Amino acid sequence: MINRRNFNFVFAAMATTASTILRAQDWPEKPIRWVLSQPPGSGPDNVARLLSERLAKSWSHAIVIENKPGGQNAIGAQAAARSTPDGYNFYFATTAALITNPLLYKQLSYDPQKDFVPVAFIARSPFALLVNADSPIKSVEDLVARSKADPGKFTIGNEGPRSFSGMISRLFNSRTQAGANLVPYVSVGAGTTDLMGKHVDAMFADLASTAQLAKQGKLRVIATTSAQRVAGWESVASLSEKLAGFDMVGWFAIVAPAGTPASVIDRVNRDVNALLNDKEIAERIGVIGPVVDGSMGIPAVGAFMAKETVRWREIVKEIGVLPE
Repeated sequence: MINRRNFNFVFAAMATTASTILRAQDWPEKPIRWVLSQPPGSGPDNVARLLSERLAKSWSHAIVIENKPGGQNAIGAQAAARSTPDGYNFYFATTAALITNPLLYKQLSYDPQKDFVPVAFIARSPFALLVNADSPIKSVEDLVARSKADPGKFTIGNEGPRSFSGMISRLFNSRTQAGANLVPYVSVGAGTTDLMGKHVDAMFADLASTAQLAKQGKLRVIATTSAQRVAGWESVASLSEKLAGFDMVGWFAIVAPAGTPASVIDRVNRDVNALLNDKEIAERIGVIGPVVDGSMGIPAVGAFMAKETVRWREIVKEIGVLPE
């Protein structure tokens, strides 16, 4: 059941589309800023830069990407939330920043539902279960069998218990009863380096950050975490084929500080959706890792976020992660 608070995203979206502000007719008149919570070269950063390059051409003004990683997305989210809501500041956000952080932390320096309004949904970002390219493990069944044969010694890397990959790892461990030792890393890069060095047996990480290592033959993807097989990775099984209902994908969305002119938000939503409906752009995003599966109007983005809040509340409860 969706409670009143969960509907904030929906109400904000409806209010955004209902109102009009004439001053936005001349928008933009100067460069636009996009804040990201991830470092340069990360999956979200690569997608944001691809879109920003095209939008900058159509808007005749640059889009400046500001990378503010750290603090489980809180640094970037706070900076974006405190930005002037003048139509020139946006937050290229992830599931963690908007949905799971409020469920995992008692005190945040920002409130996703009060500080932001939905602008545009970008793409879903599947995660991957990876092993070293030389590993004898070829499938999920192999991995679970090896882990059960050596309880507590088989290791699965992730970015920590409160990260997306950490929660996927815990859910996987619980539902397969694999009994793996979950090893936290400060970043995907640190974890994949150890995985390539055979210091950890397997790892959950977002496909966007690890696709190139897999394509270079340094790592092997043995499963993806989406409900269906991922385009471009059709030969790789989805975990849902082994674990019914397992659908653990992140996603990217653009939001704006609350109070941003509604007609600017409408304009950005329309122009971003036009890009996402361009087959070439969707394919280029797919090469990076995320999957574009259709554009959303502003009310639909708000409704999606409200449903995600409910879904993730149940997942957090299932894996037993308490807010700190």
